Amino acid sequence: MKHWYVAQTLVRAEETARLNLARQGFEPYLPRYWRERRHARRRDLVKAPLFPGYIFVQLDLEKAPWRSINGTLGVSQLICNGERPSAVAEGVVEAIRAREGDDGLIQLQAPTFQKGEALRIVSGALADCFGFFEKMADQERVILLLDLLGRKVQVQAPLGAVVPGP
Repeated sequence: MKHWYVAQTLVRAEETARLNLARQGFEPYLPRYWRERRHARRRDLVKAPLFPGYIFVQLDLEKAPWRSINGTLGVSQLICNGERPSAVAEGVVEAIRAREGDDGLIQLQAPTFQKGEALRIVSGALADCFGFFEKMADQERVILLLDLLGRKVQVQAPLGAVVPGP
């Protein structure tokens, strides 16, 4: 029976691994999304892996020569638990695929915060600090107003590092 497994790829070699796994007859899945790239005062959208450094591979361990995946160009190793590859929980890959748009890319929905909404920072140097949402810096960062040393200071934080609430 076929299950999904995870292969670790070489640095920025997800697409190479996908192509080479497909050439060998495996069924790879590389979820991607639109990411804003900034370089030399330019901003553009590029397709980026949802899980950098990893790719999903569907295979039947009893029938497929799964050990050859470790020797595939672009692949570092198949993620194993002991001697055998570790299967991804049922429904995870299907849930990711369900979020794909017509262009085949994952549609990410950033949380929507209202200006002045109380937020708590949960990780990083300012963990457990409270602030108020000011605006989005870009798709991945928020700007908060924190009360530090008796004055309001604007701080940028990763979107994943803040949660609503006092």
